[in-house]
Amino acid sequence: MGEVTQSIDVDVNLQTVYNQWTQFEEFPRFMEGVEQIDQLDDRRLKWTVDIAGVEREFETEITEQNPDERVAWKSTSGLDQAGVVTFHRLNDHQTRVTLQMKFDPEGFVEHAADKLGVVNARVRGDLDRFKEFIESRQVETGAWRGEISHDEDQTGDGQADTSDVPVPDGLTEADLGGADAYVEDPYAELEGLNTEANQPMSSDELRDHYDEGLRRFSG
Repeated sequence: MGEVTQSIDVDVNLQTVYNQWTQFEEFPRFMEGVEQIDQLDDRRLKWTVDIAGVEREFETEITEQNPDERVAWKSTSGLDQAGVVTFHRLNDHQTRVTLQMKFDPEGFVEHAADKLGVVNARVRGDLDRFKEFIESRQVETGAWRGEISHDEDQTGDGQADTSDVPVPDGLTEADLGGADAYVEDPYAELEGLNTEANQPMSSDELRDHYDEGLRRFSG
């Protein structure tokens, strides 16, 4: 695997620089060889690139995204690569962007003796063009300020995906206010609910009912 690290100082404030980088479908405007990027969802991107006149496609997954700090990714099909771009505030009007990539040079450069050198120069050029692009505008074309954590399976709104969480016997997701409410506070939507006799329940009865249902489901 090859590895490249490049940095550039951009004469634009941190938030604007970060916001622009989150607009992945704009990458072809400053990245050499990138013909098109389709954002499939908050995590997944489909890339169409031109390598020595040959069109290739691959997908990447964003593994971590912290606003105004970093965006990390890895490929999930096609070209073998992973990387992270970090953003550092230098002052109110200047930001340092650092891009680190690990990749298989054979997949990025078809015909070159110094494949690593070619990719290094390409990354340098991409950063130069990004700097020129955002400095000429001084305003982002869009922004996505959500968070993605590499430690958890996240949904697009930055919350843990609880769609597969089981609901105990005798209860439905409607009773629980949805699976998310069930996970975050399993008793929040059940105050006063008796699923068998339609009579108010005490908190102790409610907890016993919930635990019994969970045991029946698990057993």
